[in-house]
Amino acid sequence: MGKWQLLGVRRIPGVNLHGNAGCLGVVRQEQAPEQEHEHEQAQGQEPGADAGSAIIEFIFLVVLLLVPLIYLVIGAAALQSATYAAVGAADHGAKVFVTAESEAQAGARVADAVRRAASNMGIDGSRATFSYSCNGACLSPGSTVTVNVSIDTVLPLMPREWAVRTGVISSSITHRVDRYG
Repeated sequence: MGKWQLLGVRRIPGVNLHGNAGCLGVVRQEQAPEQEHEHEQAQGQEPGADAGSAIIEFIFLVVLLLVPLIYLVIGAAALQSATYAAVGAADHGAKVFVTAESEAQAGARVADAVRRAASNMGIDGSRATFSYSCNGACLSPGSTVTVNVSIDTVLPLMPREWAVRTGVISSSITHRVDRYG
C-alpha cells in the first residue's frame, strides 16, 4: 500500500455544506512504489523485510507467556482440589467413625470415606492417608474422635511415573460420639 503526500487544499465547487458556497478538500497523491522502496532502503531495510514477522512475534509471546500462565492456573486448581478432598474426607471420615459399631468397622469406614472423597476430586486414592485418635475410649458415649487426612500434592498433567511431590495438604476434624446413641 502506498503512502500519501499532502499536496494542497482547494475549494470544491457545487458542494453546499451548512450554507457555505463550497467545501474545502484535501488533494493527495500516492507515492510511486519506487519511492517507497527507496525510503525503506534509506532506513537500512530490504523491501518487504518486515513482512510476516508480526505473526512470529505473536506466536513466540503466546508460548512464552500464556502457556506458563495456563499451567499456573491448572496447578492452583489442583491444589484447591486437594484441599477440598482433604477437608471432605476428614469430615466424612469423622462422621462415619462415630456411627460405627466397633473400632475395626470404624477404621474400614474411614478408609472408604477417604478413598471416595479423594476420587470425587480426581485424586488417586493412594495419595491420601488418614489417622484417627480418640479422646477417651473410642466409640464410648461422650468421647471425641479426631480424624486427620493428608493428601500428597503433585505437579498436574504429569504421568504417574514422573509425578513430583510438591507438598502435603492436611485437614483435621473432631466429632463427638452421641451420648444417647
